[in-house]
Amino acid sequence: MNRENKQQQVAELHDKLKRAKAVFLADFRGMNVEQATTLRNELRAAAVEYKVAKNTLLELASKETDKESLTPHYAGPTAIALSYDDPVAAAKVLSKFAKTQANTFKLKAAVLSGKQISVSDIQALADLPSREVLIAKLLGTINAPVANFVGVLAAVPGSFVRALNAIKIQKEGN
Repeated sequence: MNRENKQQQVAELHDKLKRAKAVFLADFRGMNVEQATTLRNELRAAAVEYKVAKNTLLELASKETDKESLTPHYAGPTAIALSYDDPVAAAKVLSKFAKTQANTFKLKAAVLSGKQISVSDIQALADLPSREVLIAKLLGTINAPVANFVGVLAAVPGSFVRALNAIKIQKEGN
């Protein structure tokens, strides 16, 4: 690869690193083509970009970005997963794959919103419910006081009607 191609790759990687909300690094030593294809397909379905890049190019590309803290992890074969939208979805796919392919695929580190996180943090992120579930829970929490208030308001006239009905029955009995 000539110098011009390398500079172009570094510029592209730099742009992608700047735009990414989360970046995950993994060691893919020993993976076969079938495993790599499976991982790529799962990540693509989660809207995550997966690349294998030279460590020196990654190091140059990460300069002056909030992903620069990953530099110490650029050793050995390095695969990079870039999430532009939902970091939790990426963490779920990568953690699941790392569990099933423990001998050939190991997560190294990640950066989420500019902060470096460890492999255990990636696992904790993967254990979070999906974005849709979290939004549904939030909406349920917001809706609960309103629903309870409506229930209280409806109970007052209902109690009044039941009390009047009891008085009516009592008067009819006399």
